[in-house]
Amino acid sequence: MVQKNRKVDTKEEKQEEKRVVFFEGSSWYHRTKELMDDMTTKYSKKGGFQTPEEAEKSYWEYENRYRDRQREFQVAFLKNTDVMFADYLKYWFEHIYSLRIETTTRMIGSYTLYELLLPNLTNDVKLKYVTVEYLDALLEGTAKVCISAGNKGRELLSLAMKDALIDGFIQHNSLPETKPYPRAKPKIRILSKEKIKILLNVASKNPWYLEILLGLFCGLRKGEILGLKFSDFDFEKQTMRISRQLVANPKVKGAFEIEEYAVIERDPKTENSFRILRVPKAVMIEVERRLRRVELEKEWKGKYYDDNGYVSCQPDGKPRALSSFNQALTKMCERNGLPAITVHGLRHMFATILIERCVPLVKISGLLGHSSIHTTYEYYCDVMDEKDKVIAFMNDTFVPERTGTEG
Repeated sequence: MVQKNRKVDTKEEKQEEKRVVFFEGSSWYHRTKELMDDMTTKYSKKGGFQTPEEAEKSYWEYENRYRDRQREFQVAFLKNTDVMFADYLKYWFEHIYSLRIETTTRMIGSYTLYELLLPNLTNDVKLKYVTVEYLDALLEGTAKVCISAGNKGRELLSLAMKDALIDGFIQHNSLPETKPYPRAKPKIRILSKEKIKILLNVASKNPWYLEILLGLFCGLRKGEILGLKFSDFDFEKQTMRISRQLVANPKVKGAFEIEEYAVIERDPKTENSFRILRVPKAVMIEVERRLRRVELEKEWKGKYYDDNGYVSCQPDGKPRALSSFNQALTKMCERNGLPAITVHGLRHMFATILIERCVPLVKISGLLGHSSIHTTYEYYCDVMDEKDKVIAFMNDTFVPERTGTEG
């Protein structure tokens, strides 16, 4: 039985959790620790419990009392040292805030504090001397980093200053008087676990199945998917190289009339979009399946096959229209009672998978090929900060066995 609000992140912590209760003699026991007045810790054990559940409940009661007393000592010590503002923010985040939030919320909070707020704290002062003007100057500098920085920075400072007031570090909380920083939230549609299963089962019978997997499990942009070539895949290392995208190249006649519409190859969207990604086994299987189908198409059409090496192409080898992928997704969703989802929506869901698995923000940014980590922060800070918006991790059972048309 695991405590409801406790998050276990490592193998060592899981092993430690299993050892919190043990059977000895004729009853269940747990280990205890108490913080004494001289700041030393007294270790012991407590027994007489009939069930391991009773012992574990008692264990966590002791643990919570220990942490509460530890915080009391820390607060008293910081008050006596006349704590500086930056030191208080670090203490508050690590020893107060982080204990009551989920891992995903901690990730976004950590980035907000250590990458946005503290680097803009050019003139540190004692916590008790923090004023409205001081906080406004800090937030003004923070807000210049990216659109959401001011909003999320003010939100985190609000929580910190409320606790500072409750714990008696300050007599007045100036934060509510500071300039607000509202922001327009990016619209990110996340399908539920059940709807993702429906989508993948439907897609497994559709010619666009591989493209959907590349968006959902690899996070590729639409142009990157359509620009992939078989030569980009290393079947031995199970990787793919992103080095191009397909974009529109309309020929305009006069001021507004499009004479001819075509697609051309260009470099990926940003310098960081050049990347090599590991490919899930289920996706590589579909790439091999697609390669076999394309080889058959070449054999059937002979000289009439326009061989550009594309993974996603028309039956004659020519590249697909840029709008065709989204059109196929729209039809699939409409016919199966699913909320409308776009190729970019698949990419968003890939990001939420990584967030759910607590992948660091910098790694998510690299996998998505964003121009900077601030771009990733801008899109996903709300998803990371609200756990009920994050879909469950899509394990292997989410990828159905192929039963329909080869794609």
